[in-house]
Amino acid sequence: MSKPEKRITYFLKEHHVLTLATSIGEESWCSNCFYTYLSDEDAFLFTSDSDTKHILMGLENPKVSGSVVLETKIVGKIRGIQFTGQLIKVENTEHSKYRKKYLKKFPFAIIVNTDLWIVKVGFFKMTDNRLGFGKKLYWKREE
Repeated sequence: MSKPEKRITYFLKEHHVLTLATSIGEESWCSNCFYTYLSDEDAFLFTSDSDTKHILMGLENPKVSGSVVLETKIVGKIRGIQFTGQLIKVENTEHSKYRKKYLKKFPFAIIVNTDLWIVKVGFFKMTDNRLGFGKKLYWKREE
């Protein structure tokens, strides 16, 4: 299976907030979530309560999308990633590999009792103006 280009995974490991977009029919919603990127699974790992609007919508329609961006006013430095994927609830017990990975990046989350979720990424589009104005890098999961 092909892996995303290293520029994509490096960018995702540099950052920690994603915007997650969900939708059901004509209704859509977005939220911001602290994440850790699981390069071995090409997935985002984040926490959220099960009764939040974005999770309730994601449970009904697990096809989600989102973005991770570098905030800058300098056009030549613009970088960002858009993605699509599948929302999946994962185990959040004391010995869960996902819990350990999340707490390694966000140790303060140990005091929060929320659920753990992954977005199994199906597609990335990265814009990186450092490579030339409007330069895009793409990756699609091969199943």
